[in-house]
Parts: sequence; C-alpha cells; structure tokens
Amino acid sequence: MPSGWHTQDPASSEGLPLKKGAKALLEAYYRGGHLPSPMGGFLDPLRVRTESDGSGTVLFECSASSLRYELRVPKASRDEKAAVKAAQEADEPVVCPRCEPARRLRRAGSHLVCPRCGVRYGKPS
Repeated sequence: MPSGWHTQDPASSEGLPLKKGAKALLEAYYRGGHLPSPMGGFLDPLRVRTESDGSGTVLFECSASSLRYELRVPKASRDEKAAVKAAQEADEPVVCPRCEPARRLRRAGSHLVCPRCGVRYGKPS
C-alpha cells in the first residue's frame, strides 16, 4: 500500500511482452538487424538481463512512441552448451552460438553469459 500523498503504486520499468512474431524478432535480433516496433518505427535495445533459469530478457524502447517492450530469449540448448564447453576445452574464443557477429561470452558471477542476448551458457573454466 502506498504511503503519504501518493495514491498509486509506482509504474513498472518492465515492458510490454512481444509475443506476436517473437521467433522472427529473435532471429533478426541475433543477426543484429533493426526490429520493427508494433507502433511504427524501430525498437532500440535498452537493457539485457539474465533470468534465474538461464534465459534472457531484452528490454526495448520504441523510437516512435517511447513505449517499452520486452523480448524473452529462450535458455541455451544442450547442443549450444556443449559447443561452448568444447570451445573452452580447445582454448578457442568462447562466443555466443546464436548472435552474429559472434559476441564473446562474459563472466557474470560464476557463469558465462552473452552480453547481447543475456543467455547463460555454463561456467568459466
């Protein structure tokens, strides 16, 4: 319950979920392309977040309306995790198997995370 003179709870900084055509939007995002906004214009990425289950969420802002949208990125498959682990064992650069151009995975706590899509791929060696 709000206190003081405020009569409403503060607005959430989360965006509206992008569900319609989400698979096509994800493919375009992985390739680094411009994402069309449901309100016209384009979606500009604001923040990438890793979820507790290993998936990612990208928060966008519409260039035409300033509305915010979020796109859920599915967690890594077993094949993707195996590819990352194989690259680690071969002392090759460890990159996100989804994003183009290839993005190096970064350490986030005790995990390797893609800075572009927020997906967790395993533990650093």
